[in-house]
Amino acid sequence: MITGTFKTTKSEEIFAAAQKLMPGGVSSPVRAFKSVGGQPIVFDRVKDAYAWDVDGNQYIDYVGTWGPAICGHAHPDVIKAIQAAAEKGTSFGAPCALENILAEMVIDAVPSVEMVRFVNSGTEACMAVLRLMRAYTQREKVIKFEGCYHGHADMFLVKAGSGVATLGLPDSPGVPKSTTANTLTAPYNDLDAVRKLFEENPGEICGVILEPIVGNAGFITPDAGFLAGLRELTTEHGALLVFDEVMTGFRISYGGAQAKFGITPDLTTMGKVIGGGLPVGAYGGKREIMQLVAPAGPMYQAGTLSGNPLAMTAGIKTLEILRQPGSYEYLDKITTKLINGLLAIGKETGHAMCGGSISAMFGFFFCEGPVHSYEDAKKADTVKFGKFHRAMLEQGVYLAPSQFEAGFTSLAHTDADIDRTLEAARTVLSKLA
Repeated sequence: MITGTFKTTKSEEIFAAAQKLMPGGVSSPVRAFKSVGGQPIVFDRVKDAYAWDVDGNQYIDYVGTWGPAICGHAHPDVIKAIQAAAEKGTSFGAPCALENILAEMVIDAVPSVEMVRFVNSGTEACMAVLRLMRAYTQREKVIKFEGCYHGHADMFLVKAGSGVATLGLPDSPGVPKSTTANTLTAPYNDLDAVRKLFEENPGEICGVILEPIVGNAGFITPDAGFLAGLRELTTEHGALLVFDEVMTGFRISYGGAQAKFGITPDLTTMGKVIGGGLPVGAYGGKREIMQLVAPAGPMYQAGTLSGNPLAMTAGIKTLEILRQPGSYEYLDKITTKLINGLLAIGKETGHAMCGGSISAMFGFFFCEGPVHSYEDAKKADTVKFGKFHRAMLEQGVYLAPSQFEAGFTSLAHTDADIDRTLEAARTVLSKLA
C-alpha cells in the first residue's frame, strides 16, 4: 500500500521521454491511461500479487500482465524452470520435445481440442483460425460480436473491444474496406441477430467467433442459452463455432469457458495463461479441421519463434501448478469476495454499480445494469471510473486502466489483499462524487 504522499516523479520523467521515442509513449495503447486520465505508472518489478513502480510505490495488482500471472507474478517454480530451459538455448527454430508435453496438456484439458498449433500471440492465433475457418468451409464471411476483441488484425477491427473501445475508435485507419467487407457483426447475447445474419447470407458464412465471456468490453457473461443457441445455429448452417479463449482459457476453469458451460466449439484460440508470462498463443480443434494446417494440409501458417522452449517451459509449469487440487476453488473464493465487497460498498456509498466474476476473472461498471452487451457497457460512467481508478492507485491498488477491460486475481492474492483492497475502495467511494 502507499504510505505518505503518492509520488510519481520518476514515472512522469520516463513517460515523457518515452513519448519522444514511441507512439504515445507505449508499446500497447491501453497502457497510456488515456481513458482514466493522469500519467501512467511505470513498473519496475512484480512479485506474487504485487507490483512496484520506479518511484517505489507498491500496489496490489489486479491486472496480472493482463491475465497470464494466474499463479502470481514471478512464481518461483516457473522462474526456476525458465532459467533451466534458458541454459539450453532461448530459441531453436526446430522441433523440441517440450512442444509435445504442452500440446498433450492442452488437448487433455480443453474439450474441443484434438490437435493444436502453437503461435506467439492471441492476435496471431485468431488470424490463423479465421484462415482455417475459411479454408475448411470454403466460405468467406464470418460473424463476430460488438465489443469482442480478437486481436489487432485488420479483419477483426470492426466494432472491436479492448483498446479500440477504450480509445473510442469504431475501427482503425489503414484497414481497407475490402478487408472487413466479409466481417459481419451482431450484438453479444442476441441470438435473433445471429439468426438473421445467417438467413441474409445463406451458404456464405464460414463461422461465428466470440469471447465466450467478454473481457474486452468489460466483464460480460453469456445469457442462459446463448452459447448453446450459437452451437445449434452454426451446426444447422454448416458453419464453425470458434471460442476465443485467449482470456478465459485455463482461467475460468482448467478446461476453459467451454468446460465451464458445457458447450464444445469446433475450434478454440488460446494464449496468455499457457505462456506463463511469456509470449504464447495457440489454436486447436477437431482433428479433421486441424489436418488442413501446413504441413499436414494446404492452409499455410508459420512462425520462427512458435513453440520456443522458454514459452513452452513456462506454460507447462504454470499448468502443473493450476492442476493442483483446490486451485480453482481458491480463485473463485477470493474473486467472489472481491467483487461482492466492491458492489456492496458501492451501494452503501450511493453509487450505481453492477458487475460479477467467474473464477479468477471479474469486472464492474458504474451503472445500474445489468450489462448484457457492449451497448449496455457504453452506458457506464467512464468519467467516474477514471476518478475511481486514479484514487485507487493513490491507495496502492492497481486496476485495469479502462472501464472496458476485465480484471484478474491470482493464486498469490490473499484474503488480506482483498480486505485491503475493499478498505481502499470504501475510502475512495465515500469521497467520490
